Amino acid sequence: MAKRRERGDGAVYQRPDGMWCVVLDLGYVDGKRRRKWLYGKTRKEVVEKLREAQRQQGQGVDLSVEQTTVAEFLQHWLTNVVAQRNKERTQESYSETVRRHISPAIGHHRLDKLRPEHVQIMINALQAKDLHRTAQYARTLLVRAINHAVKWRLVAYNVAALTEAPRVEKHEIKPLTVEQARALLDAVRGDRYEALYRIALSLGLRRGETLALRPADIDLERRELRVSGALQRIRGKLMRTTPKTKSSIRTLPLSETLTLVLRDHLKRQETTFPHAEYVFVSTHGTAIDPRNLLRRFKRALERAKLPATIRFHDLRHSCATFLIAQGEHPRVVMEILGHAQMSTTMDIYGHVLPSTQRAAANKLDAMLGEAADSNQEAEQDQGDQSTKDEDE
Repeated sequence: MAKRRERGDGAVYQRPDGMWCVVLDLGYVDGKRRRKWLYGKTRKEVVEKLREAQRQQGQGVDLSVEQTTVAEFLQHWLTNVVAQRNKERTQESYSETVRRHISPAIGHHRLDKLRPEHVQIMINALQAKDLHRTAQYARTLLVRAINHAVKWRLVAYNVAALTEAPRVEKHEIKPLTVEQARALLDAVRGDRYEALYRIALSLGLRRGETLALRPADIDLERRELRVSGALQRIRGKLMRTTPKTKSSIRTLPLSETLTLVLRDHLKRQETTFPHAEYVFVSTHGTAIDPRNLLRRFKRALERAKLPATIRFHDLRHSCATFLIAQGEHPRVVMEILGHAQMSTTMDIYGHVLPSTQRAAANKLDAMLGEAADSNQEAEQDQGDQSTKDEDE
């Protein structure tokens, strides 16, 4: 006797080849009645697929849409979302990550068939190659992309968000010591890029921000410098782009020394390249390639007899560390560095604060200690006076 069909199972039947099948009625779409065929090796498998499809229907997922692969969906997302709202540098970074790491690993899966374990295997494989930050970046990218698939009702939930986020060790901040900073400045004194190194060390500008400075960004009379762009290599070409965030657009004060160094630099450069587009240019008067700057920086480190492991970005870290060590409030440091949030500043440089706080505590202790001594002396005087009165 045939097993009675459960309510809601639909027309489940077995084909002559042994496969089980069920037809899911999708209703009318664009004036036409649509159906979806589900297959499985067993009746139970087909019923489970039917239940899942019905659940997705209840959540509003459009099952009538022809499902695409993960690679096809990501390309659609890059073209219609990322390219419309993100900066070119971000577009290039996303595209490269999809092309090199995501599509080769999971791009062949159908988007609606993608499972958390597929994404987790990709993450684990990247970590096995010691590409921990790449694994973290790829997962973050997938979460953002599939969020749009959920909004567009292509899938019911975000499978990437259900994976374990990679654990990435934070890069240890190694700022220069005061002695190292002085050694570097001594080594670059008179160098054509002396002002560039001083700006990075004194104002904490990012490399791209420093290279993107234009003569109009420098006001020597008011002793101000305006950060309004960043120079980056995008798709093989040097381009001046808008800064990283809105808070990166900032006006910073110039110290007296930095003002003098910049005035001399601009005066010398004007004699050779009177119409230079940037404050710092190559020997041909063109924009400086960031990679060429790093090569010159390494030579400067050699002259200063400093470790070759020091990065140009460490000048920015050194600026922040020196400011905090001098007792500047973290909010001031945040504004100088152009961070969007105080939490970013505290997260990166919070380790510097304990020594500063300890110094402040010692100063307070010294002040209160003096007050305590004064009180003791006053109490002693009062006691002596009381004894004198009693004797009299």
